[in-house]
Amino acid sequence: MKLIGMLDSPYVRRVAICLKLLKLDFDHKSISVFSTYEAFAKINPVVKAPTLILDNGQRVMDSTVILQYVATLAAPEQRIFPTQAEHCLRAARLTGLALAACEKSVQIVYERNLRPADKQHEPWVDRVTEQLLAAYRELEAELVSTPLPVEANRFGAADVTVAVAWNFTQMFLPEIVTKAAHPQLQAFSEAAEQLPVFVDTPAV
Repeated sequence: MKLIGMLDSPYVRRVAICLKLLKLDFDHKSISVFSTYEAFAKINPVVKAPTLILDNGQRVMDSTVILQYVATLAAPEQRIFPTQAEHCLRAARLTGLALAACEKSVQIVYERNLRPADKQHEPWVDRVTEQLLAAYRELEAELVSTPLPVEANRFGAADVTVAVAWNFTQMFLPEIVTKAAHPQLQAFSEAAEQLPVFVDTPAV
């Protein structure tokens, strides 16, 4: 398998870390949807990262769809999705909030960095910022209620997604989403980023 996309994307990094947790062999190709658009388009005309190229040449895209598929390829003892209904519900809630935070962070970054200043629409940015902060407030409350694991062998896709989302937002929007206001998320992220699987998959 080949994973296509840059690790500075939280979606690509999310998949790469989970593939390693599942102990699945894959090659990673750092191809940008921006600076190397044409090269990416030759691999996937939709130009969407991450894209997973299977050994038979078929393509799968969207990080959640990819994870749902690759989870079926792993050995029974390797699991990134819970099986009990109660645990599935919490994982779904955490994942939804973390992916919402990713989406809103990306929207703000794109608006600031890609759109000309005279074309930027501040009311829209304000609304997206409110959504971003709401997602992290909810996540912080979830971690206050029930802390997430910090041992690699207990990490699932939801835990990876929360850690990766927080790291991405802190890389690009630390003045909007502050560490001081989210101590549980910050502590969890710091612990996660020290795990070998995260260290070996840097967001750069």
